[in-house]
Amino acid sequence: MVKDINKDIEILKKKAKPATKDDIAGVAQDLADTLQAYRMTCIGMAANMIGVPKAVIAISLDAEDGAGSLPGAGPADVLVMLNPKYEKLSGKTYTVEEGCLSLEDKHEVKRSEWVEVSYRDMRWQKKRQKFTGLLAEIVQHEMDHLEGKIV
Repeated sequence: MVKDINKDIEILKKKAKPATKDDIAGVAQDLADTLQAYRMTCIGMAANMIGVPKAVIAISLDAEDGAGSLPGAGPADVLVMLNPKYEKLSGKTYTVEEGCLSLEDKHEVKRSEWVEVSYRDMRWQKKRQKFTGLLAEIVQHEMDHLEGKIV
């Protein structure tokens, strides 16, 4: 179910609680549905962006080539990660200006060039994946949300 975007800073500042298998059909699916609905203006979301402080993020896999943000683009492929955790981060970083659907302004942040993350998927299976480029940036942005960090 598509949810409204949360703009309440107090909710956004809360550290996420671990997701459970029971969160797949509710929070995780709602997050994926909401990201799909906002795909023209958003390429990633964390559960607190829909008002739920659970450790769930969703990213548009089409973001790397821009397909998820082009007018008239078809449905984006969405990857939902429950309880994502960094396993490795690139030693090389860069500075970038990022925006957020929950916030008004853009802010300068430092990001790792690549990240390796372990998580549970929508079937509650353990996964481990490396992300580079824009996908790595999105993952880091959304994982910041899980820590209550405001970009």
